[in-house]
Amino acid sequence: MAFVRAGSLRFHVQRLPATAGAAAPDRPVVVFLHGLVVDNLSSFYCPLALPVARSGHEVVLYDLRGHGRTERPGSGYDSRTAVRDLFALLGALGLGRRPVHLVGNSYGGTLALHAALARPDLVTGLTLLEPPLGGAWVENMVDTLSAAALSLEDSAVPTELLTLRLRKAAHLTAIADALLNRTTLIDDIAASRVFAPADYARLRCPVLVVCGEHSELLAGGRDVARHAPHGALRVLPDLGHDVLKESSGVLREAVLAHLDATAGTATAARWPRRGALVP
Repeated sequence: MAFVRAGSLRFHVQRLPATAGAAAPDRPVVVFLHGLVVDNLSSFYCPLALPVARSGHEVVLYDLRGHGRTERPGSGYDSRTAVRDLFALLGALGLGRRPVHLVGNSYGGTLALHAALARPDLVTGLTLLEPPLGGAWVENMVDTLSAAALSLEDSAVPTELLTLRLRKAAHLTAIADALLNRTTLIDDIAASRVFAPADYARLRCPVLVVCGEHSELLAGGRDVARHAPHGALRVLPDLGHDVLKESSGVLREAVLAHLDATAGTATAARWPRRGALVP
């Protein structure tokens, strides 16, 4: 476990060296971005981060602002600030000039897409797992988070969980309460910018979107694959939104294959043109 100060915040960070020998100089650093509220870097650790490091990539995982063990300020939960946090943290780690491949799960996929549009000079690849991209998702998420905030306000649930010795559940519940009731997170999500096909068309890097067959976010994944110049979609059968937890073996193979195909300087020649369906 390590804590790194970047800008005004102290971030909880885990770095994994490339354990299959030294990382090749043409391979980007792989950075993982997790989802909202009760998620943190640990969700990636075993299913993806360790296999990626063993395949010869340097890996960075970190808890987003306000999540996990990272400091929790009262504001700054908008995507623009999250992108600034990301690149400030990479700079603090001495990786500010290295190319990066961003792997984002759920809302982390949205942030990864914002980062690629903001810094096309540094983001050389994207892997988006169930990314929420449309306006309907924003409305549904704000409603869900608002209802959760009300249920947690002045709730005795964290204390009751501790009484039952369910420390992890109590800790996650306390984090959710703090984020939803004592920060601007819900308002910042409500003000989220909705992506358009023109945004996907501006992406310079290869993009792999992975969605469950029954996910309500699949249509957005198809839009990315259709409009990004080097976009592809992998649909996992019999799954909904939680592909990270429910399909670790298949997902691991897909992510490693994508990283291998997009490493180096021959990306445009090796990666399929827009709209490809990855088997």
